Amino acid sequence: MDNFFHDWPFYGQVALVIFLLALSGFFSMAETSMISANRHRLRAMAKAGNTGAALAEKLLKRIDSLLSVLLISNNLINTVLSILVTGIALHFFGDTGYVLSIATLVAAFLIIVFSEITPKVIGAAFPERISSSVGWLILPLIFILKPLLWFINYFVSSLMSLFRLEASTEHKALSKEELRSLVLESSRFSSNHHRNILLNLFNLENILVDDVMTPRAKIEMLDISRPIRDVIEDLETCYHNKLPVCDGDSEKIIGILSVKKALSLLGHQELEHEDFRALLNEPYFIPSGTPVLQQMQFFQDNQQRLSLVVNEYGEVLGLVTFEDIVEELIGEFTTSFSNLSNEARWLEDGTYIASGSASLRDLNRLLNLELPLDGPRTLNGLILEKLEAIPDHDVSIRIAGIVMEIVQFDDQGIKTVKLHQPHSFIGGA
Repeated sequence: MDNFFHDWPFYGQVALVIFLLALSGFFSMAETSMISANRHRLRAMAKAGNTGAALAEKLLKRIDSLLSVLLISNNLINTVLSILVTGIALHFFGDTGYVLSIATLVAAFLIIVFSEITPKVIGAAFPERISSSVGWLILPLIFILKPLLWFINYFVSSLMSLFRLEASTEHKALSKEELRSLVLESSRFSSNHHRNILLNLFNLENILVDDVMTPRAKIEMLDISRPIRDVIEDLETCYHNKLPVCDGDSEKIIGILSVKKALSLLGHQELEHEDFRALLNEPYFIPSGTPVLQQMQFFQDNQQRLSLVVNEYGEVLGLVTFEDIVEELIGEFTTSFSNLSNEARWLEDGTYIASGSASLRDLNRLLNLELPLDGPRTLNGLILEKLEAIPDHDVSIRIAGIVMEIVQFDDQGIKTVKLHQPHSFIGGA
């Protein structure tokens, strides 16, 4: 080695070392960028016409050959670098153990800083941009080193077979939680509204029709046994497109009436109850506990938009519509919350006034709370479950870290509750 450098000028030797450091850094950066690159993003870039991304995606399908080329090239260069730096040191400072030790440390420092850490940090910071550019330099090396790659890969495969390990080059499908993380990290590429829709779509798997239905007490129903004038008045003042219809017994639904069709009869003839009965469609009943996704599929398959939720005894618990499910995805169609405060946020004094009939899921979503959802579905039900009785005076209770002050109540339950914002929220605001 001393004879090899004897006729070299010092700047030539230094230039060769710098070149090899840069070349080693290139392979380190290429390795990290290829492994860190998001394959879905590369695929999108390739579909957009980026040939470099298409090449990178192709190389990643043969990860064994890709890693072999990068690691072989990098390790060979690092080995030569160590020899060159040691040879330079011995040539200029003499052949002693002290010089050899210092030269080894200097070579290791140069390789670690300039050929390993720095290039890999850069490769991890811009994986798709770099991987879509370096593929054109790596591809020729794969063809040049093909015989060597075949021998090494064969040896590696044999070694893995010996330990009964299997290498899969297929990209595994992302789990639901991984997809959720990708959506949460996509703030630079999508609006908050679009991101919330995607997150709500994941949550539909855990939502039942009981969570989105209109409770039995709030269902607007048409009693067709009433005088015909009262029936017409109810139809004229109705705000819904379809109405459940009963015949004297509100617990027994005999059909679903299209309000639009019913109103089209007004003014044409002397109406009778049978005219409206003829327009009734058979009601659709679904059991309590039906998943929302299953119900959405039912609506699509049967071209329906409304179903009645019943318990195991056939009693009507509520009503669910296709719009109720859509609202779980895109949010409320209006900004009015009849069972919540006018402002869907904490007030300046850290309080929030909510109706006892407010949905716990709505409160969690609007106020970023974690009220339990495995029991009662309304604020009134949650508080009564904790108190185990209807209060006869103003009381306060803490549930899930939230202080709840009962403001109004009657013999039937709690009407109004003042929620107090947790101190952790206030301090983090």
